[in-house]
Amino acid sequence: MDDIYSLAYWMTGSEKSANELVYSTYLNVESNTPEREVFKTFRECLLRKLDEDISSSRPKSPAKRKELQGMSLRERFADIKLSVLLSEIPGLKHRDISKIIGKPLDTIRLWLSSGRQSLASGMLSVGCTLPFYHFN
Repeated sequence: MDDIYSLAYWMTGSEKSANELVYSTYLNVESNTPEREVFKTFRECLLRKLDEDISSSRPKSPAKRKELQGMSLRERFADIKLSVLLSEIPGLKHRDISKIIGKPLDTIRLWLSSGRQSLASGMLSVGCTLPFYHFN
C-alpha cells in the first residue's frame, strides 16, 4: 500500500489526487491479488483518471484525431515516468515493469535511461506544470 501511495503521489503531485488514485486502485483488486496485477490496475486507474481529467477540461471539438494523438503522447510520458518510479520506489526489475506497462523490454530500458535523466533535470518532477502529470 505504501508503494502504491508513493507512486500515486509522485504521478499526481497532490495528496488528494494520490488518495483518490489509491482508493480507485484498491476498489479494483482483491486482497490476494499479486503485486504485479496491483501495479497493472494502478496504471489502468491512472490512465483512466488522466483521460477523464483531460476530456473534462477540453472543449468539445471535431478534431478527434489530434486529441487522440495528444492523448497517446500524454500516456507515453505518463508511462515513462511510471516506469522510472516502478524501478525506484518498489524496486521492480525491468522485465516486471515491461509486463506492467505492456511494452517490450528494450523500450522499458530506453525509457528508464531517458526518464531518469529527465527526472534529474526536473522535466518529469512533481512540480512539473504539464497537465499530463497533475490531476486537479
